[in-house]
Amino acid sequence: MNSQVEINPEESRPQSSAEVVLACRQLSKIYRQGTNELKVLREVELEVPKGERLAIVGASGSGKSTLLNLLGGLDTPSEGEVWVAGKNLASLNANERGWLRNASLGFVYQFHHLLNEFSALENVAMPLLIGKQSVAESRAQAQEMLEAVGLGARLDHKPAQLSGGERQRVAIARALVAKPACVLMDEPTGNLDRATAKEIHNLMDRLNRETGISFIIVTHDPDLAAALDRCLHLVDGQLVEDWKPGDHV
Repeated sequence: MNSQVEINPEESRPQSSAEVVLACRQLSKIYRQGTNELKVLREVELEVPKGERLAIVGASGSGKSTLLNLLGGLDTPSEGEVWVAGKNLASLNANERGWLRNASLGFVYQFHHLLNEFSALENVAMPLLIGKQSVAESRAQAQEMLEAVGLGARLDHKPAQLSGGERQRVAIARALVAKPACVLMDEPTGNLDRATAKEIHNLMDRLNRETGISFIIVTHDPDLAAALDRCLHLVDGQLVEDWKPGDHV
């Protein structure tokens, strides 16, 4: 199977003057149980241009992780569309969506989800190997990325041999190694102490400047949210700018 997803210009959504790497239109998610209906997301609209660092904040249970999963193609919306690198996810079959995610998106979670039986180098090389790149090239690029996040001396260490901050650096390296258009992060510093979290903040800022990769970061960390280019609040199922408690959507 061809690992490249062809993009038909006629299918691509109109884009603004800044290159849009990820977008959604009228995005909704509804959970139904019997006659009960819970609308977690309501007609969410979002565009993320190349190189933007976007924070999404909101109360626990407001749907932030659900939104992130929809934007990453890990879940299917009840209504609306998600566009990644100019391609409507709904127009792709499961294999094509998988290839597009692997090529265009990176993922980092609060819990790093590293494979414990593999070394740091092997964990970071995994997306490249899935993309059918040679073992030698994959290992070389993985080593380069681990060196970029300050783990050049930990290449052969397995996750159990690394600190929490080091494991999160490995997860970030894995998310970035394929040079995606956008990295989606769900509470990337939520499990770290303040000093380590600050190191991760600085690392993400540097990698954004050096690579031009966009970041969408779900966070409860006010320092991280304040340091990014834009902050949106998820309130009553919608994204709101400049929202504060007491405001209505």
